[in-house]
Amino acid sequence: MTTGDAVARLVREEGPRVLATLIRVTGNIELAEDVMQDAVVRALETWPRDGVPGNPRGWLLVTARHRAIDLVRRRARGTAKEAEAMAMTDPPPEPVEVVRDDLLRLVFTCCHPALSLEAQVALALRTLGGLSTAEVARALLVPEATMAKRLTRAKRKIVQARIPYRVPAADELPARLAGVAATIYLIFNEGYAAGAGADLVRTALTVEAVRLARLLAELMPDEPTVLGLLALLLLQNSRRGARLDADGRPVLLADQDRGRWNAVEIREGVERVGQALRRTPDRPDAYVVQAAIAACHALAPSPAATNWDAVVSWYDVLLTVQDTSVIRLNRAVAVAERDGPAAGLTLVDAISGLTAYPWWHATRAELLLRLGRGEEAREAYGQALAAGMSEPQARHLRDRLATC
Repeated sequence: MTTGDAVARLVREEGPRVLATLIRVTGNIELAEDVMQDAVVRALETWPRDGVPGNPRGWLLVTARHRAIDLVRRRARGTAKEAEAMAMTDPPPEPVEVVRDDLLRLVFTCCHPALSLEAQVALALRTLGGLSTAEVARALLVPEATMAKRLTRAKRKIVQARIPYRVPAADELPARLAGVAATIYLIFNEGYAAGAGADLVRTALTVEAVRLARLLAELMPDEPTVLGLLALLLLQNSRRGARLDADGRPVLLADQDRGRWNAVEIREGVERVGQALRRTPDRPDAYVVQAAIAACHALAPSPAATNWDAVVSWYDVLLTVQDTSVIRLNRAVAVAERDGPAAGLTLVDAISGLTAYPWWHATRAELLLRLGRGEEAREAYGQALAAGMSEPQARHLRDRLATC
């Protein structure tokens, strides 16, 4: 890795927290994004030459804040704007809130009930996850142009509705929970399996998502959705050390060295699943059920010992509360493991709405290959690659394509 690449990665990892603090200080998402971008450009120009500062996050924050003060003063049309600039020079003390954490405050700001759930999640992914508009669009399965408009409207609505930048009072938390949980979940997903770029795993995002889930669990310790979310993230994250080979290529679940899975995270994740299940005896919760599925994999000592009957049954439960095409695809994969590739392929081919989703094509390709239908598998692998993905994932599919 070159010095420039290392600097770019460091800047990307520090960016979300710096942006969150800038939004608190400036009170303006678009201004914060603009000055953050200026600070990033300066870092990429100067750090490779002069060396990385001892406190990279502090350097980015100070540089961006100075730029914000300069921009506000240039645009000043009266004493109010000048006072705004002076306030950024000497920011007020931290407000006394439930949690002193800029990122969590930003999650709740983005996930205000005044915004649609789709806009909440999209805006939080863009600002907190540091995802590009294209990456957010891909994560939410919508066209990039549609996502750009959605983000612009959401930012405008925050300004117009004077949505406060704070963690809400306890009685306001339930109304925000769906958006907050979805945001943390999707940030983790992007870190666990990046949708584009040179890295499959973006560790900074997975670590941040788990940290935010823990903070959320401190706020709402008895809420099943929160317990299920934290359990799911812990169980998924427990496999992180075994998911890449020495060359950075993906290692499929069946081929992973389970001795490298994190036993501490598995133990806590399973305990959290149990707590959450006891709190949802009547109506299943989507995150709790997904965590139960993850626990089936985590507790299996080998691939052959996986209880696929239980996995398929949990997917059946999940579909009663969250019937989506992607969940149906995941269930079809489990059925293929239990009943064979032909049964799985029948289910995959019956799913609509995923022709732009690379993993629908990749799943079809794998099942076709197992059935000995090499030419059809080649075509499906080609369609998966054309749909776009991270370079390690593409490399893996090209390897599979070569075996057809």
